[in-house]
Amino acid sequence: MSSSSTSRLPAAEVTGVYGAIIKVFAKKMMGRVPESVGVLWNNPAVMKDAMGIGRKTEGWKELDSDFASYAGMAAAATVGCSFCLDFNYFIGHNNGLDATKIRQVPRWREATVFSPVERRVMEYAEAASQTPPAVTDELSDALLADLGAPALVELAARVAFMNMSARMNVALGIRSEEFADACGLPPLAQRSATPDAAQSAA
Repeated sequence: MSSSSTSRLPAAEVTGVYGAIIKVFAKKMMGRVPESVGVLWNNPAVMKDAMGIGRKTEGWKELDSDFASYAGMAAAATVGCSFCLDFNYFIGHNNGLDATKIRQVPRWREATVFSPVERRVMEYAEAASQTPPAVTDELSDALLADLGAPALVELAARVAFMNMSARMNVALGIRSEEFADACGLPPLAQRSATPDAAQSAA
């Protein structure tokens, strides 16, 4: 499913020096330029600044990289951003993450492949992505003991950035462009229960 047929805005032509750089970078990373780039290019200033924040997050190193990936995907699943889930699954695979685990992130509550700490990280990401945020003192205290204060701050910030990206994509109608399918990855597991439903079934 491509953004050209599902987004709420027509794709603009990506032009100029910065546009050329984006296209080269996208082709190197993904093999092609996502159609969603044209949608965001309707406002190049917003796209540039959003990408700038994204690049800066790559320099944050207090939080374990696997935890960061799982948290981002759990946040995207909570918001319902299929583009974010597909893209991060594709990137996680390319970065050597355990494919068995990463494809189960959307159903982490039911999956048995995650450690207790990984599950708390995704619970935090999910809770922080609700409206209003639903992070409890108990969960925060447990992760403070698990990760330490610097990593917990980074976790909160990464989830917040994913929410910005995911909510913008969903609002604009940007959906999965099937990068994971194109490189032969098995499909992501489907989110099977809301937190309330999962808790009541436990």
